[in-house]
Amino acid sequence: MNSVRNASTVILLRDGKSGVEVFMLKRHLKSDFVGGAHVFPGGVLDPDDEVDERLCAGHTDESASAALGVARGGLGYWVAAIRECFEESGVLLMYDAAGHILDFGDPAIEKRYRDYREQLNQGRLSISDLARREGLKLATDRVHYWAHWITPEGQPRRYDTRFFLTVAPRRQAAVHDGSELTDSSWVTPQEALEKARNKEWLVIFPTLRNLELLRDFGQTRDAEAVACAPRNILAIQPRVVRDQTGIRILVPGDEGFEESIPAAASPAEILQASLDRADDE
Repeated sequence: MNSVRNASTVILLRDGKSGVEVFMLKRHLKSDFVGGAHVFPGGVLDPDDEVDERLCAGHTDESASAALGVARGGLGYWVAAIRECFEESGVLLMYDAAGHILDFGDPAIEKRYRDYREQLNQGRLSISDLARREGLKLATDRVHYWAHWITPEGQPRRYDTRFFLTVAPRRQAAVHDGSELTDSSWVTPQEALEKARNKEWLVIFPTLRNLELLRDFGQTRDAEAVACAPRNILAIQPRVVRDQTGIRILVPGDEGFEESIPAAASPAEILQASLDRADDE
């Protein structure tokens, strides 16, 4: 049985001319997981994500763990979300010593943090090192718990992923790292869904489902209001099943889910089943 790794994913939003836009990255074609797919920034938790909670503004480990429904270690998911967002998109959700979200408008400051990003990606610096060196606090209060997805059984790589939602600081530019991520763009959720349906982009099922939820928001504040409201966030672990119609994806609550038996399927079959389901909804 494949082990399940804990991960955090960040839905990074901004207000655009046509409504809410989401930042999406294209994974390198040779990536071990969903190579070539368009994804939100994110990745697995790292041991260095267990930081001193005094470096965080807005959450303690107790409050974060309670929000996620875990005994301890919940704050690490928020830290991983902030770290991965910086490593993969260049957007750093941290406050300076004056309590202001970081501003990269000064080219010298932007370059300094670009160097920090490179050091983080190379494993030469931890997020705690960065916070202490610059007198920063992680803006965990700006990062809102959004969803919980677990990779279906039978897949070669499995993740227990917490999704978070945040609004990008205005004076920070988001851009892919050029190695693990080869392209990036700000798009409306509807544009991303259309690219997936037209086979221009490879987009996996949890990403599709979250894009569907995001397309109804007119402004980022509307999405934040939903993310901040008290909600019972349940883990969603889809099942890939095969029947007389072919490969289908079922989620808890679907008719036949409880008695269904997971089936092996190729990535292409799963992708098509994901798109078929999105079209049906």
